[in-house]
Amino acid sequence: MNKPIKKLYYPIGEVSEITGLKQYVLRYWETEFPSLAPAKNRAGNRIYRDKDIRLIQYIKYLLYDKRFTIEGAKQKLKELKPEDWEKITENGDWSEIVNPPLDNEQLVQLVRQIKGGLKEILDLINSW
Repeated sequence: MNKPIKKLYYPIGEVSEITGLKQYVLRYWETEFPSLAPAKNRAGNRIYRDKDIRLIQYIKYLLYDKRFTIEGAKQKLKELKPEDWEKITENGDWSEIVNPPLDNEQLVQLVRQIKGGLKEILDLINSW
């Protein structure tokens, strides 16, 4: 998903190849996500920086992997803290943003839910 980025600027065709998205999808996302605003060169062509590509990869992750709607992805981007933006655009590591670490109380609650679900499965198996 995260290919190494080695140039200062990328044309939309290369960004399309890097991200696996069609060019028209990239142009459409620009209209939907205000934070995605690549610069344009003198000829008027879009030029993407590495942080634009990382943002695209994050949006793609939200929409395609996490199954957010466009509105849901917009809301998620609005909720991000400045340090989260840095994680996305500077190093592309958004694992803690999407899956924040749980505190002890949350872990205990999660283990109880899992235990209850496993008990229900065991009861179903035993009833056969």
